[in-house]
Amino acid sequence: MKLVVQVRLLPTPVQAAALEATLRACNEAATWVSEVAFACGEFKNFALRKLTYEQVKSRWNLGAQAAQHTIKKTCDAYATLQANLRAGRLGRPGSARYHCATQKPVAFRPFGAQPYDDRMLSWQIAGRTVSVWTTGGRMKNVAFTASVEQLATLALYRRGESDLVHRDGMWFLNATCEVPEAEPNTDPVDFLGIDLGIVNIATTSDGEIMAGRELNRIRLRERGLRSKLQQKNTPSARRRLKKRRRKEARRARDINHKIAKHVVAEAERTGRGIALEDLTGIRERVRLRKPQRATHSSWSFAQLGQFIAYKARKAGVPVVHVDPAYTSRTCAECGYIDRANRVSQAWFACRSCGFVDHADRNSSRNIRARAWELWRRGAQSTAQAPPSKPAGGAGRKRSTTASGARCASPSL
Repeated sequence: MKLVVQVRLLPTPVQAAALEATLRACNEAATWVSEVAFACGEFKNFALRKLTYEQVKSRWNLGAQAAQHTIKKTCDAYATLQANLRAGRLGRPGSARYHCATQKPVAFRPFGAQPYDDRMLSWQIAGRTVSVWTTGGRMKNVAFTASVEQLATLALYRRGESDLVHRDGMWFLNATCEVPEAEPNTDPVDFLGIDLGIVNIATTSDGEIMAGRELNRIRLRERGLRSKLQQKNTPSARRRLKKRRRKEARRARDINHKIAKHVVAEAERTGRGIALEDLTGIRERVRLRKPQRATHSSWSFAQLGQFIAYKARKAGVPVVHVDPAYTSRTCAECGYIDRANRVSQAWFACRSCGFVDHADRNSSRNIRARAWELWRRGAQSTAQAPPSKPAGGAGRKRSTTASGARCASPSL
């Protein structure tokens, strides 16, 4: 399976200036190629290359490989746009948002990520340096830092392209690695049910609770701090806002990685599969009061599910997604369903048999039972790499590299 190892570059001021000029040139060229593609209605790679290749090379002083990657990046951006339009993520046809997305060419940020192949980038892993092509020539001995696990993964499994990324004043390389998978477990002895929530991030059918108290407290504090700084709107307040950007998301991502790693390790150790709820579309289905909306919108259940899915696939653990309907109202002992069974957020008490348990643990037991029933009926494991979004750089957040690999740390 494909994973991405992210390493941080440590360029000197001269090297950083060369990398900055390279990204600017590549993204300016990509924006021009996008305008040509939009005007001509031609979005296929080879056809667009005939129209723009020579001018991209001469006008922006790009090498042959860089010019081809720039054109390909533009085609990928339009493929992403079309996929989003078909999926309805940009509104219905005829809406203002849909019209805005389709009536102008895609534009690229000045520091959008740029893909590099092995002709443009070479790794000296033992010396922790890379040699990178720039518009000013080959830049050698650019230092990078990485953990021991990352270095081992790069040395053994690095394949294909890498992305040069500039974010928050720092430089990164996202390297694609093809990591071997364990033999899939086709005969699990049982399933480990996982109930996902906001108060408790994850609760297993074994009774283990991963509380979200700390994360929710951090989110509340960050939200209040952002509000105060935005109201201040002084230069120092804006500097502090810029410094703290993405801090909350990084913390949530780290916690989700740790929970996913623990869950998959427990399932692998005991020879079980993993049962998860299919929460697709829950944001559209649920109506909340205004004070609850920010908390619900920041709930990163999809990210946690993706982390569990790819870690399970790497470990050979089967994953089954089940219908979450009435799992919180159904008694795990007798199967009686009643809204009144859910006494409070934390406690469940069956009105029929009198069974009492933690509400989230009761839900996780129902999820486990449903997964086991589906597996006996012949359901297939969904422990696959989550579907990659086509790479694009038109101001959209990229969750994959140009080669389509899922971003993850090999040490988690």
